[in-house]
Amino acid sequence: MPLEIKSHETEGVVILDLSGPLTLGPDDATLRQALQSTLDACKTNVVLNLNDVSKLDTAAVGTLTLWARRYQNAGGRLALLNVLPAHAALHDVLKLDTIFGAYDDELDAVNSFFPDRAVPHYDLLEFLKEESERKASVHPDRDTEIEPA
Repeated sequence: MPLEIKSHETEGVVILDLSGPLTLGPDDATLRQALQSTLDACKTNVVLNLNDVSKLDTAAVGTLTLWARRYQNAGGRLALLNVLPAHAALHDVLKLDTIFGAYDDELDAVNSFFPDRAVPHYDLLEFLKEESERKASVHPDRDTEIEPA
């Protein structure tokens, strides 16, 4: 299934709901085209909702980074919504969190474009730590090293 993008707008912020894989090739090109269309329409504040993205590869991380800079140069910003650790390798997810604002609620993501509004930030590092601790408590024997016989 190819990447599908649905768009809606809230308070002048464009929200792109992505569904399917986001990998190098046609999917990456589809995203680039959608992002260029928003810039062409002078819409410089964009939220990418990654909730239904089934796969995110390193090429997509590069695309997101490139476009974040383009939006910044245009006087706007690109924010991420619903970034999940399963989308990419740990270092890629952490890289995304250092470049973008990452949020787990659409209203928080939209509010992040308005400096006078208080916005809780979604901390991926904290989320990953909590997930690791949760998994360790559910499966405590998985972290046990097995010594060779």
